[in-house]
Amino acid sequence: MKLTFVGKDPESNPTGSPTVYRTDRGSWVVQGWVSDQGALAQMNIPDGESCVEIPDRMLQFFKEGRDPDQ
Repeated sequence: MKLTFVGKDPESNPTGSPTVYRTDRGSWVVQGWVSDQGALAQMNIPDGESCVEIPDRMLQFFKEGRDPDQ
């Protein structure tokens, strides 16, 4: 899978999260966090999967990184 950097949260902390990447497979990868253990407990996350929380201000990067042919 090839990743293309799309955008980093302009209010990001020094670790660089959240960050949005576009893949060459027509999908997205989001680097981020979920720190609320109560929220995680409400989800049924299968082995091999994870989740991240991103703020609304990051949605702009999904539009910017969109493949115009799709």
